Amino acid sequence: MILAVASGKGGTGKTTVAVNLALCSPKPVRLLDCDVEEPNCHIFLKPSIHAREAVSLPVPFVDEAKCNACGECGRICEFHAIVVLRTAPLVFPELCHGCGGCAQVCPTGAIKEVAREIGVVEAGVGKGVEIVQGRLNIGHPMSPPIIRAVKRHASPENLNIIDCPPGTSCPVVAAMRGSDNVLLVTEPTPFGLHDLKLAVETVRQLGIPFGVIINRADSGDDRVAEYCHREGIPVLLEIPEDRRIAEAYSRGETILEAIPEMRQVFIDLLARVAPELPRDRGEAHAEV
Repeated sequence: MILAVASGKGGTGKTTVAVNLALCSPKPVRLLDCDVEEPNCHIFLKPSIHAREAVSLPVPFVDEAKCNACGECGRICEFHAIVVLRTAPLVFPELCHGCGGCAQVCPTGAIKEVAREIGVVEAGVGKGVEIVQGRLNIGHPMSPPIIRAVKRHASPENLNIIDCPPGTSCPVVAAMRGSDNVLLVTEPTPFGLHDLKLAVETVRQLGIPFGVIINRADSGDDRVAEYCHREGIPVLLEIPEDRRIAEAYSRGETILEAIPEMRQVFIDLLARVAPELPRDRGEAHAEV
């Protein structure tokens, strides 16, 4: 099963929910950190990294000796990553999406694709949880290829929890696509409600079942809860505003370390969104 944890905006507690759910899983779990521009699940799990692999994107290389400056490559590129200005094409690799269309339409075979490294995927284990995280290289704007590389490490036998990027743009869609369920984490503020509405629209377009988690539930107003009621969206969990949680977060610790009695709350949440998981969780992830 693949459970995605997402949010319409950053700072709502998405990573906090993903990490604590992983620690409460009744069976082996793999946490996929797809927030590749700022992965931070490792701050709380402190894993030992045992594997790394580079992620590359194919970008065009032009052999000027073969190029006749016909302009076909520039006309097919929707992202203007290759432009013909009377002479040999100019390539802007930062804009390239690696589709290979320019090489396919080149009548003289002047274009070939070369690998351009854009990031890395790392795998490790921390606090009994397998973690796979992507890390986009600084200055590279193309995060979906890294996200897809992380998702290829999903375990077909066990529970997979995806920590999605914030927002509702292409990286979020790439992370959520193919999930069995989505948890949308929000906060009871006007900004939280505004961005939750965008996230709800995105998930509905993808046709994935979802529910809402309200973090710092007693710190704002009731507009988020009222919106969910009107839209028939289940509010699966309300996490209270608690200084102990904030202090633990600042130390890189989990909710379970700050408030051990919250463990049962997350176990019950997993039982609701992933009912096929066994109820007897044993001691595999009891330690935090």
